[in-house]
Amino acid sequence: MTTVAAALIQQDGRLLICRRKQGEAHALKWEFPGGKVEVGETPGEALRRELEEELGIRAAIGPEVERYEYQYPGKLPILLVFFQVTQFSGTPQNRVFDEIRWDRAANLPSYDFLEGDVEFVRRLAL
Repeated sequence: MTTVAAALIQQDGRLLICRRKQGEAHALKWEFPGGKVEVGETPGEALRRELEEELGIRAAIGPEVERYEYQYPGKLPILLVFFQVTQFSGTPQNRVFDEIRWDRAANLPSYDFLEGDVEFVRRLAL
């Protein structure tokens, strides 16, 4: 099973969300930064690597917030693992996304998130 690690990067009461580029799988859907865990990596190690690649930040990966399996139609199931990130060095730079944005958790359900994130986003907003 593919494992995907994602970050809940918090700053000033807001979370960082990212929108995928046009032409990619799930184009223009919003998501939390992160990516696939590679062979030999833990989810935390993978997330640290992905955040440096995608946003140019060095993050202290905090506690795991939630994990669950999700299956997109016609695909194998994936394991999504979300971590809290409250400390990082550098300023997030958009290196691979259509857009990055900071917003409050209560506002996140109004964004067009990846289907695998929608229920989690609703719980975060409560």
